[in-house]
Amino acid sequence: MRIARFTTGDDPRFGAVGEDQDGQTVLAVLEGDPLYKPVQLTGEKLALDEVRLLAPVIPRSKVIGVGRNYVDHAAELGNDVPEEPLLFLKPNTAVIGPDDPIVMFPASDEIHHEAELAVVIGRIAKDVPRERVPEVILGYTCANDVTARDLQRKDGQWARAKGFDSSCPLGPWIETDLDVADLSVRCVVNGEARQVGRTSQMVFDVPTLVSYISSAFTLLPGDVILTGTPAGVGPIQAGDHVVVSIEGIGLLSNQVVAPDDDAPSP
Repeated sequence: MRIARFTTGDDPRFGAVGEDQDGQTVLAVLEGDPLYKPVQLTGEKLALDEVRLLAPVIPRSKVIGVGRNYVDHAAELGNDVPEEPLLFLKPNTAVIGPDDPIVMFPASDEIHHEAELAVVIGRIAKDVPRERVPEVILGYTCANDVTARDLQRKDGQWARAKGFDSSCPLGPWIETDLDVADLSVRCVVNGEARQVGRTSQMVFDVPTLVSYISSAFTLLPGDVILTGTPAGVGPIQAGDHVVVSIEGIGLLSNQVVAPDDDAPSP
């Protein structure tokens, strides 16, 4: 099932993404938040082009990032591959949705895109054995771990470089039924393919990451884990159009804007 979070101008709602008999993409509206109650349809259906998609989840607690989880990406930045998962946190204020603008951080002169598979946690989880990880996952979505690379080098720790407002685009929806062992992960900027990798190239796979992270942090419903980025990261600037795509999930599209540019997204 694909679960989208959307608005028609009122409070956010959730819908199951599907097709009608004419092949048009529609949202079957759900009752409440599927993180906290069983999926139940209201009977209302809306065409996808009648709604505005939002970030499919706003973490109540945290976004956990994983650094240097692809060998070629670690190498392209001159870093060694860590012996254990390298973790960092992003605040939930960094989260934006499909077609929301990525706003350039004025303190940085070198902001990079990072296409990533994101894991959405579906239940409270602590010290989860690797074999039971599927039980705590609601689903998966696309992410862009936007990073101020110069500040990452300067600060030593990564909070500012990876946590500024709009640095965590998520979307377009959550896919709940997906084998993520070997999926294509891509980033295209202004029509040019920058990153082309596969989840099978991860140093630490999803079950390993969730188990390891849950040994340090209690994971709560709606928490998001960013699983690392393949090689090909590079700079983005105001005016750029960035599309992250993951096989089996879809496309996450965002325009990059200057801090004083409040123009609507494409």
